[in-house]
Amino acid sequence: MRLQKYLADAGVASRRAAERLIVEGRVSVNGRVVEQLGTQVNPGSDRVILDGQEVRSRRKVYVALHKPRGFICTRRDPEDRRTIGELLPIEWGNLYSVGRLDRDSEGLIFLTNDGEFCLKLTHPRYGVRKRYRVTVEGRVEGMVLRKLLAGVEHEGEMLKATEATLESASNSQSELVIELAEGKNREVRRMLAALGLPVTRLLRTQIGRIKLGELPVGRWRALTDAEVKTLLSNP
Repeated sequence: MRLQKYLADAGVASRRAAERLIVEGRVSVNGRVVEQLGTQVNPGSDRVILDGQEVRSRRKVYVALHKPRGFICTRRDPEDRRTIGELLPIEWGNLYSVGRLDRDSEGLIFLTNDGEFCLKLTHPRYGVRKRYRVTVEGRVEGMVLRKLLAGVEHEGEMLKATEATLESASNSQSELVIELAEGKNREVRRMLAALGLPVTRLLRTQIGRIKLGELPVGRWRALTDAEVKTLLSNP
């Protein structure tokens, strides 16, 4: 098994973050510092040390959380803002979020200690679709939907929805459902801002085939084995 995968599977970090740990010289195998990303380890016999602490395999955990507005997606924050870590059992301190929802957004987010799971749900090449219900100021016309599907440029980057439908519209506000496949940083807000539509509420309702459903705000549930398999095999 590659060293970065071993670290990710042990819940240390996502695989990409684990690669940075290796390159920084913070990981040793059997007493020797390793800085090569292709290094292979045997989970049954090799001793892996990170920052002086032995890294051991852990039971993989997969959690769905209904993130409330006003929380950030981290376990700790130097600015003392509220974090999703407050909503989870203290013994799950090794879990990290799969992707992000910004502080003012709410809805479905996964947490795990499985780096491979995190990679497959966040890397653009896997195209895992995410669905959002969005409320914006003003009346949305059909041309806006066509622009979202064709692609909108923002700060030199092309942002594009895979689906966009209008649920309701009035002179004061409109509600849309938008689906994305790439998940770029703050993509929904940036797309709509580029079209002159300030977002007043953003709720993520679905990731892959898993829906937020009736999960209450601020509550979590464990993903079933079948749900994890579905996300990994056919999102």
